[in-house]
Amino acid sequence: MTPDVNVLQQKAGHVFKNTELMERALTHSSYANEKGSVKDSNERLEFLGDSVLGLISAQYFFTKYKDRPEGQLTKMRSAAVCEEACCGFAREIDLGNYLLLGCGEESAGGRERTSILADAFEAFIAAIYLDGGFDAAKQFVLPFI
Repeated sequence: MTPDVNVLQQKAGHVFKNTELMERALTHSSYANEKGSVKDSNERLEFLGDSVLGLISAQYFFTKYKDRPEGQLTKMRSAAVCEEACCGFAREIDLGNYLLLGCGEESAGGRERTSILADAFEAFIAAIYLDGGFDAAKQFVLPFI
């Protein structure tokens, strides 16, 4: 039984106008491959989400820590956007429960795999960004930072 994505949207604080963006963000390449449509996986969204997350976190640290030098800000941003952090953020909203995974990935425990969760989190950020704009993505991301 697939969890109710309305609960995920509630956790995210964003209701999608374009639910296809959300579905794509939740679609792992293993599932897309099984369905014969690699272009519908979350990989391209992950690429964009990584940059959106980096910008939001850089802006946050730049504004909040006005007296810190660039080197310290870089370390802070790196800690906030690393794979482990993104995986932890994904777990906070139970993102793994909503992922569409291929049979092999499902049986191998993909819902708990760090890289899959981190990538899905970045893809989800991109989906929110494309659906609601920078401010919507920022509202979603800032509580995690």
